[in-house]
Amino acid sequence: MYEGLKKILDRGRRMVFFGGAGVSTESGVPDFRSETGLYNAMESYGRPPEEMLSHSFFLREPDTFFDYHKHNMIYPDVKPNRAHLALARLEREGKLAAVVTQNIDGLHQMAGSKTVHELHGSVQRNYCLKCGARYGVDYILDEANCVDPSGENKTRWVPYCEKCGGMVRPDVVLYEEPLNEEVTGAAIRAIIEADVLIVGGTSLVVYPAAGLINYFQGDRLVLINKSATAYDHQADLVIHEPIGQVLGACTGC
Repeated sequence: MYEGLKKILDRGRRMVFFGGAGVSTESGVPDFRSETGLYNAMESYGRPPEEMLSHSFFLREPDTFFDYHKHNMIYPDVKPNRAHLALARLEREGKLAAVVTQNIDGLHQMAGSKTVHELHGSVQRNYCLKCGARYGVDYILDEANCVDPSGENKTRWVPYCEKCGGMVRPDVVLYEEPLNEEVTGAAIRAIIEADVLIVGGTSLVVYPAAGLINYFQGDRLVLINKSATAYDHQADLVIHEPIGQVLGACTGC
């Protein structure tokens, strides 16, 4: 089973993996863009997630933003699945040059991957808008940090910097915000230099991130996704099965 993919993985010398939400859903991280995610957001908040995760909404209603963010974007108990572990193994073996991900959960690093280009940032990183101080995810989840040290700002959900009292925000790319040029540039360079590009767990409909695969000039394009994508006809190999199942079986993870 998956013999075609195994041969590609064996021969690849500078492979790059490009992944989306489907990689993390197998770890139990819900896809907020799914019908269920949309329904839950509308039922609980009366707004679609795209609105609540926008730059303007963050500035306008930070309390509601962080209420949604902490309950729907952060899952501290999830663990890497077979896909994450397989990719980390391929990197250790010197076959995988980089992971390019649209996910913000940090699961690739937890699995052991070292070169990870996070196009949309990470919930694991947070910073003060005023002084730039950096904080981990545990800091913003602690309700004790939702009180400004000056005593002027008191909310239920908004975290404040313990150093200067500024608002602390997640280091993620919100709607209405551009992708980080340095991260995007590194991802593009990795894809251009790749001999094999494996795209998994994404329907390739979220732009501009999805457009990065157009930079691929290598030998083999592999698409692994449970549903068909608009790029299937361009691929050398297409597998419509769960990404963890496929990569786990091919690497022994």
